[in-house]
Amino acid sequence: MALSFLAVLAWDASGLDMAVERWFGNAQGFSLKSHWLFAQVLHEGGRWVSAAAIVVVLINVYRPWTFVGLMNRPTRIWWFAVIVICLLLIPTLKQLSTTSCPWDMVEFGRSAQHVSHWALGVSDGGPGRCFPSGHASAAFSLFGGWFALRGTSRQAARYWLTGVLVCGLLFSVAQTVRGAHYPSHSMWTAWVCFATSALLWHAAQPLLIRRRTEIRTWWPKFFRR
Repeated sequence: MALSFLAVLAWDASGLDMAVERWFGNAQGFSLKSHWLFAQVLHEGGRWVSAAAIVVVLINVYRPWTFVGLMNRPTRIWWFAVIVICLLLIPTLKQLSTTSCPWDMVEFGRSAQHVSHWALGVSDGGPGRCFPSGHASAAFSLFGGWFALRGTSRQAARYWLTGVLVCGLLFSVAQTVRGAHYPSHSMWTAWVCFATSALLWHAAQPLLIRRRTEIRTWWPKFFRR
C-alpha cells in the first residue's frame, strides 16, 4: 500500500496529467466528451453495472453465496458496509475540493487555471469539486470483496479483484478521454478505496475472527445432537 501511495505521488509530481489530457482536448474542448462509447456505455452503463454488483453483494448479506464457501454473516455485512463507506467518502472529498475538471480549464476553452489538487484552499477559478473521481469509485468501492472472499475462496477473490480493476480502469479511461477527470483523480480514488478497505478489514478482524471461532465450535455440537 505504501508503494502504491508513492507511485501515485510520483505521478502527481511528474505533471503528466495535463500532458495526457492534451491528447484528447484542445481549445475547442474535448471532441469525445459525448461519444456513445465513453458517455453512454462506460459512464452511464458503468453506473448500472456497479449498481447491479452492489445489489448482488447486498443480497449476499441475507442469502449467502454457497458457491464460494461458507462466509459468516459479519463478514458479509462488513463487505457491504465498506462499499457504502467508500461511496460516501469519495463524494465527500469531492465536495471539499477546489480542483476543477479538465474540461473546465482555460486551455480547453473554459476559464479555470490548472492548480495542483494539493494546493488546498487555492481556487483555480473554476467550479471545483472534481477531485477525486466519483465515477471511478463506482468500481473501486468494491475492493472489499477481495478481502472478504479470501477466507473462503482465494480463486473467487482473485476473480473479483480482477473484475474490479478492469472495470475501474475502463471507467477511469472513459472519464480521462471525455475530459471529466485527470488520470490522477482516478488513481487517488483507487488508492483511497483500497486503503479504506484494507484498514477497515484489519480493524474488524477481532470481531470476524471471534465469529469464525464460534462457527467452528458450534457445528460439531449441532451434529452431535
